[in-house]
Parts: sequence; structure tokens; C-alpha cells
Amino acid sequence: MIERRTFFQLPGRTVALVLAGGRGSRLYELTDRRAKPAVYFGGKYRIVNFAMSNCVNSGIRRIGVVTQYKSHSLLRHIQRGWGFLRGENNEFVDLLPAQQRVDEESWYRGTADAVYQNIDILETYHPTPQYVLILAGDHVYKMNYAAMLVDHAESGAECSVACIEVPRQDAKGFGVMAVDSGNRVTDFVEKPADPPPMPGKPDSSLCSMGIYIFNAKYLYNELMRDIADPTSSHDFGKDIIPRAVRNGVAYAHPFDRSCVHAPEEGPNKENYWRDAGTVDAYWEANIDLTATDPALNLYDRSWPVWTYQQQLPPAKFVHNQIDRHGVAIESTVSGGCIISGELNRSLLFSSCRVHSYSKINWSVLLPDVEVGRGARLNRCIIDHGVSIPPGMVIGEDAGDDARRFRRTDNGVTLVTRQMLERLR
Repeated sequence: MIERRTFFQLPGRTVALVLAGGRGSRLYELTDRRAKPAVYFGGKYRIVNFAMSNCVNSGIRRIGVVTQYKSHSLLRHIQRGWGFLRGENNEFVDLLPAQQRVDEESWYRGTADAVYQNIDILETYHPTPQYVLILAGDHVYKMNYAAMLVDHAESGAECSVACIEVPRQDAKGFGVMAVDSGNRVTDFVEKPADPPPMPGKPDSSLCSMGIYIFNAKYLYNELMRDIADPTSSHDFGKDIIPRAVRNGVAYAHPFDRSCVHAPEEGPNKENYWRDAGTVDAYWEANIDLTATDPALNLYDRSWPVWTYQQQLPPAKFVHNQIDRHGVAIESTVSGGCIISGELNRSLLFSSCRVHSYSKINWSVLLPDVEVGRGARLNRCIIDHGVSIPPGMVIGEDAGDDARRFRRTDNGVTLVTRQMLERLR
């Protein structure tokens, strides 16, 4: 066991790097103008806010955000919303866009290369980091990284990988691992076509969450070795982690040891972690928040999710007429919204307008959406700034939806301004 004093020192010895350069191609038009970590989520957040808030709440206040793909909205959001860290206390958010630092030909060629190209910046930090926490910037969860740091320091590992049990049929998109009785990782396969099951649990696989802790010196040496390998894809999941597993220096950290729950939640509460990386998963994760008792508690003041949002007036529900009420049932409505129609199991971001006699069911409306008088939406995602014409019906005729918009096999319809413009 490490000393109690050392436990409290571990976050201060750590630098977190949030990898936020992903394209998010499976979200289709939602990432046409923004990187996946910058996609709106939960009524007032961006997806990247969850990893960054976990850092701050865990006491890790030296954070680098590594960006590449269509990063403008992400950079603007962080610049506006994350200025509360105090530089005089050695707290900061360092923005690290791809800028061909190593040579004049290479942008970030993979997740490992993205960190390699910033080693010289990491080495300028004082005090010199003893640990480097690598985070995917496109997952939604609440986690105390300090607890993972303690496990890492006590295990004597060079590398620790956070892991979670996933239904085997869903594990094809993850790194799947096997561990021994001491949590040493004995095998690691990146995105296998046939995911190996867990011992005694044939329907589950143990999957990487894309959260890694490295001893800094070990990481720098491995990245320099990897960059010199012409056969490498310069990726953590495909190259760096499998090599650490082969060398016997990688340990698993089960998510249930560090998942954060609100104080009032019982022991049987779900350990919430989502990769909202498809249109269906994104819709479902947002709609889940409208439940009376959602799996993800955003109202826990002991573990706040930090973000930037405009200063807006409260949401307003208008008209007091028998057939003309602004109504919301099991819905989440953000600041600046004016509702004159009916909402049911829907989530609205800021400054939406829902006009009279319109009906919104099981739908997600991003900021500045306007729904015209008498329109009907069912199981929709409406992108930022879209104006739904009066009387338009979406989500009731599968063929019509697929012809006009993007409709998933599960019946979720994504609508953007460009799609509506093509109908004119």
C-alpha cells in the first residue's frame, strides 16, 4: 500500500492528455462541421466536457487537449468555458492542435503519434510529470481518475488500462482484453471480428475504455521506439498497448473501482459509460437523460460537469388556452427556449422555439432549432440552427424520411439544414 500522503500527491504528479481529434464518421452529418468531441450532448454540454470535468474533479488540473479534425468549434468552446483554472497555481488547459511539429509532412498519424509529437511540450512542464493520463475525448461517463492512479502506483505497472464489461455482440468496436487473477493483462486484441468472451461469462467481453495511465519515462521511450518502426500504425490500441501486454507490464483497472455515483444513489446503480459514436447511440444516450431516474445523474453537485453556455433567460412555456398550451412531459428543456407546443420524452438544447400545435416526441433538438406551427417530429435528431417548416411531419413514414433525410435502421431520423435546403 502507498502512503496516504502519496495518494493525495498523485494527481499533482500527473498530466492528462485528452485525444480530441477524432472524425466521428459514424455520426455522419453531425460531424460534418465539428469533431466528435465537440458534438453537443445532454442539453448544454459538449462530449469532451465529460473527460475534462473528470480531470478537474479528480484533482488533475494540468490538461492538454490534442486536436486535429475540424477543431474550430471545439477550440472556441474550450477557450470560452475553461478559463477558470489558475495559471499561478500551475493549473491550465493547453490546446495542442496538429501543427507538423516533427517534420513538414506529417500531421497526427495516429493516437500514439499525436502524443509523440507533443513530448517536447510535456517535458517543459514543471514539475516534470511522473504519470501521463491518456483519455479519449469522445466518451460520456463520470470517473475518479485519482482512484485509477492509486491502483496504477500500487500495482507497479508501467501501463494501466481502464476496462469495462460489454455485451459480446457489441465488443467488435473495442479493444478486448484478458486478465489474470492479479489484473495483469495477458492478451489484448483491437476490434476483433469475433470478440473472446470472459471466463465464466460467455455473453460478455472485457473491453478497453480508451483510458490509459503510463509512467512518463516508459511512455516516452515507447513512443520513440514506435515512431521509428515503419510497420507501426502509431496507435495506442493497435501498437503501444499490445506491446506492453507482451512485455507483461500492463495492468487492468476495472471501471467499478472508480466510477462516480451521486451520494444518494444506491449500490446497484449502473456504472454509466457510453460511446455515443453512432446516430442511434447518440439519440439513445440523450433521450435516456429525460427519464425520471436516468442512468447518468447530471444533477450531482459533488461531481459537476463543467461547460460553457451563453447567458440566457429561463425556458418559458406559453399560452393559457384550452387547445393551446406549452407542455413538457418527461423532457429536458434548456435556457432560452420558448415552448408553445407539446413535448414528450424529448431533450432540447438552448434557444429552441417550438410553435403552437406542434408535437415533439422522443426527439433531440440541438441549439437554435425552430419548429414551425403544427409540425410533428417523432424519434428525430434536429441539428443546430434548423428551422422545421410549419406542418412538416418527420418520423411517421419510413420511406418518406429515408428519401428526404438520414434515417437509421432503428428508425431515428437525422435532419440538417442542408437536407432541408435540398427539398426546396
